[in-house]
Amino acid sequence: MPLHFAKAADLLIPSLLHGFGVVIQATILGFILATFIGLIIAIGRLSSIKIIRGFLYLLLELIRGTPLLVQLVYIYYVVPLLLNLIAGLFGYKTDVQIASLTAGILGLGINYGCYMSEVIRAAIVAVDPGQTEAALALGFGKYQALFRIVMPQALRSIIPSLGNYLVMMVKDTSLLAYVAVNELLLRTQTFASQTFLTIESYTFLALAYLIISVPLSHLVAFVEHRLKTK
Repeated sequence: MPLHFAKAADLLIPSLLHGFGVVIQATILGFILATFIGLIIAIGRLSSIKIIRGFLYLLLELIRGTPLLVQLVYIYYVVPLLLNLIAGLFGYKTDVQIASLTAGILGLGINYGCYMSEVIRAAIVAVDPGQTEAALALGFGKYQALFRIVMPQALRSIIPSLGNYLVMMVKDTSLLAYVAVNELLLRTQTFASQTFLTIESYTFLALAYLIISVPLSHLVAFVEHRLKTK
C-alpha cells in the first residue's frame, strides 16, 4: 500500500497542480461575478418598484430552490440549445456553444450571487436609516448616499459572510467536473480509472482540497476577528 501511495503521488500530484490553477481561476472569477450579482439583486430588492422586487424574488426562489449541479448542467447543455432555437425562430442558423469553464463560472456566480444578495441586503437594512436621511439632507443623491455612506458601514458585517461563501465556492468547484471542466475531481477520476489506484487517488484529492480550504478558512476567521476588534 505505501508503494501504491508513492506511485500515485509521482503520477497524480503534477496533474493536480495544474488542476489548482483551474480551481483558483473558477473561484476568483466566480466570486467576483457572484459579488456583482449579489449587489445588484440586493439593491433591486430594496427598490420601490414592485415589478423589479417581484421579478428578483422569483429569481431567488428559482435559484435557491434548485441544486447548483442542476444549474451548471442546464447552463452548459440546455442554454446553448435554447439560444439556437430562439435564433432559428427569427430565421438565423446558429451553433452557440458555451465553454465548460465559462459555464462553470456563470453557474457559480449566479448561484452564490443569489445567496450573497440576502447577506448584502440585510447589512444595508441594518444601517441606521438616519444615515441615509442625513446624507440626502446634505445634498447627496440616493445612490451616492448608498455607496458613499451606507455601504462602507455595511461592509464590516458583510466581509465575514462573504469570506465563508468564498471557502464554500472553492469546495463547490468540484461540481464543475460534471460539465467537463478539467479541475481536480475530473483529473482524479481520469487517473483512478486508468491506474485503478482508487484509494490513493481520492485520498490525494481530499488532501488537495484541505490544502486550499483550511488556510483560507483560517484567513477568513482572522479577518473576521480583526473586524470585531476594531
